[in-house]
Amino acid sequence: MIEVVIVDDSALIRNLLKEILEEQDDIKVTGVARDPIEAREIIRQLNPDVITLDVEMPKMHGLDFLDKLMRLRPMPVVMISTLTTMGSDTTIRALELGAIDFIAKPKVGISSELKAYGDEICTKIRIAAQAGPRLAKLRQKKVPTADAPKQILFSAKAMRKVIAVGASTGGTEAIKAFLMPLPAHSPPVVITQHMPAGFTKTFADRMDSLCRLNVKEAEDGDIITAGHVYIAPGDRHMKICSVGRVFIVLCHPFLKDRRAGLFGLRSGCSTETMSGSSFAPDASTSLMPSTYPRIAA
Repeated sequence: MIEVVIVDDSALIRNLLKEILEEQDDIKVTGVARDPIEAREIIRQLNPDVITLDVEMPKMHGLDFLDKLMRLRPMPVVMISTLTTMGSDTTIRALELGAIDFIAKPKVGISSELKAYGDEICTKIRIAAQAGPRLAKLRQKKVPTADAPKQILFSAKAMRKVIAVGASTGGTEAIKAFLMPLPAHSPPVVITQHMPAGFTKTFADRMDSLCRLNVKEAEDGDIITAGHVYIAPGDRHMKICSVGRVFIVLCHPFLKDRRAGLFGLRSGCSTETMSGSSFAPDASTSLMPSTYPRIAA
């Protein structure tokens, strides 16, 4: 049974979320809180598996609470707020602080949308619960500070390759940790991150401001060049195609079978197919031989 604590200043939203979640056989709402101060005591007493957290609340901002929570008592958090909408900087910041996932608040009074909303939020909570044990262990590890980070240098042979990265829900911090140490003179990087349309552009802009590499949301026709990072759009498949001696990006809408867009290289094919939001956490990720030796992962 997944035990959940709901933190939201709206009684209407608290009751609606509780009703949605408790329709599930494997989810139980063990507590509700009107603000982070009240939530702090409830979390200490109940030690839930997952927390749903609003952003704008009295007494303490949701992001400030999330920051303190992840440093002092790390646990899975799903952000639920009117501010977690398309391309929201608030959402990207919440993911950086350690939130597992996010979703907008339910639209009260639109019964036709509640069923789909309920399915989505329950899926996100189940995924978040699975991350609980790993999150606690990772957060408890001490990061060594005595030694300066080693300088990363790439050989001439490595510079002729492409680095391919795939991340599922909760992977934004891992991508950030991977990209930030890379020098400006690095092989090109192509990335798929499980994230809806709109957010991938905001995420790319955020990474561009933090990294020495040039980071952008991939666009159809981009020529892949060293020192650049290309993040697959959330609503598109991204193919990496060989044209002569260069690689270019092709972006196209999802096919009916969205699993076909999973990160992978197929033997005998001239393209690599990658996808942002179709990188489903319940699907296996495969990397198979490619006919183009210059692509590496």
